[in-house]
Amino acid sequence: MSAVPSTRVPAVFGLRFALIALFAVGAIVGSLATAGGVDAWHWLHWMCKPLATALIFMVAWGATRPVSAAYRRNVLVGIVFCLLGDILLMLPRDLFVPGLVSFLLGHAWFIAAFSSDVRFAARWWPWLVCLAFGVGMGVLLWPGIAPAMRAPVLLYIGVLTTMAGQALGRASWLRARGDVRAASARHAGLGAVLFMISDSLLAWDRFRAALPWAALYILATYYAALWLIARSVERGAPDSQTES
Repeated sequence: MSAVPSTRVPAVFGLRFALIALFAVGAIVGSLATAGGVDAWHWLHWMCKPLATALIFMVAWGATRPVSAAYRRNVLVGIVFCLLGDILLMLPRDLFVPGLVSFLLGHAWFIAAFSSDVRFAARWWPWLVCLAFGVGMGVLLWPGIAPAMRAPVLLYIGVLTTMAGQALGRASWLRARGDVRAASARHAGLGAVLFMISDSLLAWDRFRAALPWAALYILATYYAALWLIARSVERGAPDSQTES
């Protein structure tokens, strides 16, 4: 076995990261400016938001040493549904419910990815912690949710917290066994937690109380979450892998 030199990391990886960061910043700036009443910045948000997600898709697609074919396929499908949700939520119409459904399906596919090599609820405590967080959010948001929206929102919270719980449980399970996929699973676990935080901020801003600079916190945690989940397709950091 010989260590793979750091020069093995393709330059395109760094370029993709830079472009994702650039488009994510553009999406945030465009959203903040639009929220401030500057309609001329709509174009920046509309262009950058889906492009950032599309480039994150390419990170997962281009993994050179994927955890497994099934894991990569499920993560890719999940990101596609997130991209669809991005588009639906940024259109100048109230498409919150279709967007919610798109992201719910994305989380379902992420659950499938995180369950493809570790059985569901292999660790019960992360799932219970995430579920407790979701219950707390549901209780706090309940008064501000319209009756017709309560069932979809609660269903979404359930799927979201299940996704995070499974990701964290998988990371714990693989780490305890010294599995080579443990580093990848840590990326997925952190990404899932950030996704839960991002969606919680979005829900709080929509149903409870307006947050100052909401787009900054929501989109920053969202893109970080997607990036980490996409990175988790690779079995380990490219500069720390070994090969024979």
